[in-house]
Amino acid sequence: MTISVGAAAAPPMERRSRVRWVMIWLAFAGLTIAYVDRANLSVALPYMTNDLNIDPALSGLLLGAFFWTYSLFQIPMGWLADRFGSRMLYAAAIAWWSLITVAMAAVRGVGTLIGARLLLGVGEAAAFPACTKVVERWFPRHERGTASGIYDSGARGGTLLATPLVTALIAGVGWRGSFVITGALGLIWAVFWLKMYREPRDHPKVNAAELAYIEAGQAQDTADVVDGRQLRWRDLLRYRTVWGMALGFSCQSFVIYFFITWFPSYLVEARGFSLLSLGVFGMIPAITAFIGNFVGGWATDALVRRGHSLTFARKSCIVGGMLVSSLIGLAALVDSSAVALALLSLSFGGVTFATSSIVTLPADVAPVSTRPWASTIQGVQNSVSNLAGVASPFVIGLIYSSTGSFAGGLLAAGGVAVVGCLVYLFVVGDIEPLEVKDQPQSTAAPVR
Repeated sequence: MTISVGAAAAPPMERRSRVRWVMIWLAFAGLTIAYVDRANLSVALPYMTNDLNIDPALSGLLLGAFFWTYSLFQIPMGWLADRFGSRMLYAAAIAWWSLITVAMAAVRGVGTLIGARLLLGVGEAAAFPACTKVVERWFPRHERGTASGIYDSGARGGTLLATPLVTALIAGVGWRGSFVITGALGLIWAVFWLKMYREPRDHPKVNAAELAYIEAGQAQDTADVVDGRQLRWRDLLRYRTVWGMALGFSCQSFVIYFFITWFPSYLVEARGFSLLSLGVFGMIPAITAFIGNFVGGWATDALVRRGHSLTFARKSCIVGGMLVSSLIGLAALVDSSAVALALLSLSFGGVTFATSSIVTLPADVAPVSTRPWASTIQGVQNSVSNLAGVASPFVIGLIYSSTGSFAGGLLAAGGVAVVGCLVYLFVVGDIEPLEVKDQPQSTAAPVR
């Protein structure tokens, strides 16, 4: 009997750990808390008006003050995320805005309230750039859409949670107590974040199989790094694709801010919804939007896994979602309130479907350089898009006050959504790292 002697059997392959998903769900929780803190004033304002003698004309100023600093600090916070990473920045930012939220319980007048809202915007400006950095560091390219959809859905989750949570808190402990409790949630989260978040190579729970999987999927991001390829953050503004992303995201914001600001008034004033109907049926678009984030992230990654180019995978989902979001204009033309609500639900779901790919783009196109730039690019597109978000409720409100109808504003939003499709198709270039021209090492401008 012959016994064949061969090579020793290979050891069983180590099962991959899944720590990256824990990290992105932590990022999701942070963004959810951010949107609860942001929306707290909107829910509490009717109860604060008598105590603080707030003139109704100042309510819009109070609510809008947040967005000025939020937009202004997006780029600096993106730079900080690229320079120092997400761990300390995200923790410091949420501790900052949580303390400001707690401090709002002690305000005695409009001036201090406006100041608190401005400071809140400074802290929350770090949220999206920090989450972008988490995706860039922890996920291979073919999972970044799903990861981005998860963290971005925190915006929808926070908005959904804010109204029932803050209303219950106000009923139980008053409006001042509501600020204390929601602010405390962020401080607790910051402790968990500092304890649990590390870079992939430094995390004790990441095994070799998961680390290899992450790094293999990121190989394209680092394969071409060479000495001398440096640029400053302002050099990013020379790229047509970066401006296209900012303009396209602005179109998304124009649509989505209707749902954040005017949507309840539209249902009541244009469609005759009662308060009860508003509370029940008005949640449907928000739920659809929450689901849209997850489906959009999964869809774009599925296209990548099936062999489609990154350009096709991202742009097809963005354009498809934005086209569906243009149904907001059709909602203005139908007689049936139920059909209008269905169209608005599809519109909100479509725009968040697109958003999962939109917020993934900065990590996809960040130029290969001696320093990462994904979070800074996220800051650029967020900064410009939030200015459009501020303009959206003003424009829709102006049309409504001039015509007595929301139809013109909804049609305008639908048109802007179509413009966004064209921007992503023809202004944004191929979805790949932006080319950085070689510079001699001795004359390269320092990164600042």
